[in-house]
Amino acid sequence: MKRIMGIDYGDARTGVAISDLTCSIVGQTAVIPSRVPERAIADLARLARENDVGELVLGLPRNMDGTEGARAALCRAFGEELKKATGISVTMWDERRTTVEAHNILSQANYHGRKRKNTVDAVAASLILESYLRFRSR
Repeated sequence: MKRIMGIDYGDARTGVAISDLTCSIVGQTAVIPSRVPERAIADLARLARENDVGELVLGLPRNMDGTEGARAALCRAFGEELKKATGISVTMWDERRTTVEAHNILSQANYHGRKRKNTVDAVAASLILESYLRFRSR
């Protein structure tokens, strides 16, 4: 069985979460730099190969009313390039409120400042992946 990778794409950093072998829970997380999208795609492709990933789940930032704006278009384009680079299907997944939720989780765990900045994207990616895994299990 191949793993599933959840991705929270951002301008500066991209959070990554990879499922366990049974695709039932998040097994590991990482944060990669993404100021240069081509470099982020190369890093994600490498992580996918190293972890035997068979599906990519990319967070899609929708507006609270469900519409899509400029950021969603950017993510869709990133997803297309990621699919071309990896040959792995990319599922776009609604990520509304994941970053807010990630900040809340880190606040409760007393993560602040630089510690939070370096972790919040990985937590958001974990929330995206957890949501997708719950959906799949139904």
